[in-house]
Amino acid sequence: MARILIIDDDVNFLKMLRQMLERAGHTVLDAPNGKIGAQLFREDRTEIIITDIFMPEKDGIELLKELKKDFPTVRMIAMSGGGRKSEFAFLEIAEMFGADRSFTKPFERQELLGAIQEFVNERQ
Repeated sequence: MARILIIDDDVNFLKMLRQMLERAGHTVLDAPNGKIGAQLFREDRTEIIITDIFMPEKDGIELLKELKKDFPTVRMIAMSGGGRKSEFAFLEIAEMFGADRSFTKPFERQELLGAIQEFVNERQ
């Protein structure tokens, strides 16, 4: 199983995602924005980071650029709420800056768990 850091300013979504991943056997850390998430990752590294794109303090694109530059092997998943065309463009930009996968919220549970399992399998 993996150690995963979730970064999202939506408290309810963060709790739901944390519960889902812990039930799947993963160890989960979380942060309410990109600034705190980056600090937490530097203090207590995880194998995978799941980050929202639109957040206060430091958005997901800034976070991706910073952490992929300093930690190029960390696996990162970007996510953003669906419904607006511009959000799809931001997910594409996130992939250009190093996101290994991107998902539009809401996404299927199995899609996310499958991506995480791929990352775990690659590490073994």
